[in-house]
Amino acid sequence: MDVKSTDIKDVKILTPRRFGDDRGFFSESWSRRTLLAAGLEFDFVQDNESLSREAGTLRGLHYQAPPFAQAKLVRVVQGAILDVAVDVRRGSPDFGKWISAEISAENGAQILVPRGFLHGFVTLLPDTHVLYKADGFYDTASDGAVLWNDPTLAIDWGMSLAEAHLSDKDKVAPLFDDWTSPFEYGAKL
Repeated sequence: MDVKSTDIKDVKILTPRRFGDDRGFFSESWSRRTLLAAGLEFDFVQDNESLSREAGTLRGLHYQAPPFAQAKLVRVVQGAILDVAVDVRRGSPDFGKWISAEISAENGAQILVPRGFLHGFVTLLPDTHVLYKADGFYDTASDGAVLWNDPTLAIDWGMSLAEAHLSDKDKVAPLFDDWTSPFEYGAKL
């Protein structure tokens, strides 16, 4: 597996090797041993799945507050997404900075989003199917969001704002400047 750092050092892009022939390919999409060898230790406890029918479906920017914070390993099994992670760990040298990466069934890449980050994605193709592992269980009371098109964050989603297909929750999430992050840099989450 190829493990690459991004401009925000704690966010990684993992690309498993594919072994192909005329039938297709085989790939080991996740291995605790491989992650440990790369210095990445996560105890994934839950798999999540989403299907987005339309291109331009935007999900985010979401988080789970401590003590139910979650790291996520996100991959696409059909279609493509632009995945976004925003560092919201108070005291972090990257606080408020975001990183984006195209993750697709074709490129086989995955993005590792650590605890202490807002996470979201927009689908680039119709019928996009996303799977991700989480290292914490979902807790309704700890669920939160920040407005996806917040002007302070100024995330480039690669599309016009009018094209976004959003949930009611994502339409009314608070602005970044009106929100207090529950995450602290260096704290055990």
